[in-house]
Amino acid sequence: MQRNPVGWFELYVNDMPRARHFYEQTLSVTLTPLEGSGLDVELWAFPGSPDAGGASGALVRMAGVGPGGGGTLVYFSCEDCADTAARAAASGGQIHRPKFAIGPYGFIALVSDTEGNLIGLHSMR
Repeated sequence: MQRNPVGWFELYVNDMPRARHFYEQTLSVTLTPLEGSGLDVELWAFPGSPDAGGASGALVRMAGVGPGGGGTLVYFSCEDCADTAARAAASGGQIHRPKFAIGPYGFIALVSDTEGNLIGLHSMR
């Protein structure tokens, strides 16, 4: 089976309860705990299935690795990125760029989470 290039993602956080609340409210999902490797690490996974398209990932709290903007941007698929961006703002995030068209590829919006991570939201409508 041919796979998309991204197989997993991790968003690093400092305050796991706050970050979990933000993503669960914004994306209307329930994150589940993953067992760590015995190190000082806490992981909460986004729902996913190996048979579904796209990639899944987790929020991670790990000593020595913090959140923040960088050179990588994770896009979450959603029904309407304007609605999801509004939920992000209502959950303590900030809208950096409201919904805008990207031609035949749909629409995107850019928001930051409660930890300072910049994330993208993508929808076809």
